[in-house]
Amino acid sequence: MDSSRISLRPFKVSDAEDFLSWAKDERVTHYLRWGPITTTEDAVKYLKEVAIPHPWRRSICVDDRSIGYVSIWPEPGNDRHRANLGYAISADFWGKGITTAALKMAISSVFMEVPCLVRVEGLVEEENKRSQRVLEKVGFKKEGFLRKYGFNRGEIKDMFVYSFLSTDKII
Repeated sequence: MDSSRISLRPFKVSDAEDFLSWAKDERVTHYLRWGPITTTEDAVKYLKEVAIPHPWRRSICVDDRSIGYVSIWPEPGNDRHRANLGYAISADFWGKGITTAALKMAISSVFMEVPCLVRVEGLVEEENKRSQRVLEKVGFKKEGFLRKYGFNRGEIKDMFVYSFLSTDKII
């Protein structure tokens, strides 16, 4: 896909139908801490109460249509130099390089927009090979394996931890 068609922008309430089209898909939300969103009303509520007020959550867009999200949230207080990363994209767009391109854009932007930020880290469930590959293609370094670390969908999961430092180079 032509990378000029891919952009990041803050969510808008008018994204509700596009958001719903991918947020209702269990394949997309499987590794997320929130489950499928199944109604337009719930999509609008989520956008208004979670996505829009979030300090750094962007809609991944193709031709300005929301097809996913990337979220970076700095830790509070003395740990504000460190931030966590989350992302998802519509299954219709898997395997096209869009998530990798969007994460490269996000990482480039967030270090400029949040000057005290030094480290972005991503936790990925052991079996989520696609997400591991995306982070590696962006230039994240795999730092370790965390046994029984993350809780998702009623289970405690093993996770890999990845990091990208402000001094690292995007691949």
